[in-house]
Amino acid sequence: MYRLWICLRLPRLCLEVFRPRWSTELAVAVLDKDRVHLASALAAAAGVRAQMRRGGVQTIAPQTVLLERAPTREAEGLRAFALALLQFSPSVVEAEEDAVLVDVSASLRLFGGARRLRARMRATAEALGYTVAVGCAPTAQGAWLLARAGGGVALKPAGLGRQLATLPAAVLPAARPHADWLDGLGCRTLGDLRRLPRAGLQRRCGAAINEALDRALGEAAEVFDWLEAPPTFAARVELPDRIEHAEATLAYAGGLIEQLVGWLTARHLAVTRFAVSLQHERGREAIPPTVVEVALAEPSWHAAHLNRLLRERLARLAVDAPMIAVHLAAVDTQPLAPPSESLFPEPGGTPEDHARLLELLTARLGAERVLQPALQADYRPEVANTWVPAGTKVAAGGPAPALPRPAWLLDKPIPLLERDHRPYYGSPLRMVSPPERIEAGWWAGEVVTRDYYVAEGQDHTCYWVFQERMGSREGDAAHWYLHGLFG
Repeated sequence: MYRLWICLRLPRLCLEVFRPRWSTELAVAVLDKDRVHLASALAAAAGVRAQMRRGGVQTIAPQTVLLERAPTREAEGLRAFALALLQFSPSVVEAEEDAVLVDVSASLRLFGGARRLRARMRATAEALGYTVAVGCAPTAQGAWLLARAGGGVALKPAGLGRQLATLPAAVLPAARPHADWLDGLGCRTLGDLRRLPRAGLQRRCGAAINEALDRALGEAAEVFDWLEAPPTFAARVELPDRIEHAEATLAYAGGLIEQLVGWLTARHLAVTRFAVSLQHERGREAIPPTVVEVALAEPSWHAAHLNRLLRERLARLAVDAPMIAVHLAAVDTQPLAPPSESLFPEPGGTPEDHARLLELLTARLGAERVLQPALQADYRPEVANTWVPAGTKVAAGGPAPALPRPAWLLDKPIPLLERDHRPYYGSPLRMVSPPERIEAGWWAGEVVTRDYYVAEGQDHTCYWVFQERMGSREGDAAHWYLHGLFG
């Protein structure tokens, strides 16, 4: 079976995990055991180099901000990125040196090919605030080596072999401890390593170099520890500074939504309600987080739709204090239903499109301004027909009517004239249906005793009329009323 792997390496992860605190415009160096591990572009321009000691950096570039490595935060950042990539394939592996491997063999057709898939993955990395080097190859080890060297694409084994042969030998972790000995032999590329006597290389350097090259070229099996999505989802991101406007947090909440989509895809779920918690400063005058709950009319797992709904909610939100972090949690989910397409699609769109429109209007205008009809368990038409906020789960209403009901029910019945013992509304009305008797309301002290008919005028317009039965109102005779119009 044809296989294709994409490796996304985060070469600046140890810098970018500090992005919530430090601007990329600063000269920043990350120290590992008092030596420079990685420096930003401005720090490198000032002369800061890898393995330089703290004192040397402070001497030649005193304006450089020195940070200690945070292995825990780096691991959390890599895990968050790997979780987000589950939306593209269920086969995701956290690899060494801040890289993630994704087996996309079964995903190419779904996402439109390897090029579009790589672009989507890059966009996901940007949403989380990371830069990536992308390698694409028929083997996982080959994709990792291409990404480690800065990026590259080889879709066929022959092309992979040619590209790997030109890479520096130092990209192979197993070869680095023997760099001086290999350089003395004039062995500077992976192609040079491959041409060395296999047995002699193994005796001198161990089996790791040969095994890694065999895996990269597809000549040995690869074993993986696949990433598993947790049973529940909750994620948090710190903000770069105190932010006073809720809408400005959307750029950081977008990365959390990407992780949510990856989790939903891996668990075969769709979200119906999620909560975003805007956390404020701690201390004596700390206030509780501002919580925004987003409820969906139809389950969804698309990042663009979730971002759009959250944007509308945050645009209308006023916060009482600056925010320092954003927390997102999936509150309600349900199993993901498989997509179903009709042979002749409706011109007005699918039910899912209609539900997304209602969700967007609700987020923008407020739930109290977007209503949907709902039936109540009552025989009286004016009581049975009510309006509730869109998205509200409507239970089965009252008893199903035996005869047709109009699409337009008047707020208050209109008394009708009578001519020749027949109701009159622009013209004499002719009854075209048997009567529907309604007797209800006695339990509320509002007795209704009516006989409803479908009536037709001379222009063939249909009306819903009723006649109050004799004695329904004390001292009144029976009268005709117009209560609804048929479309």
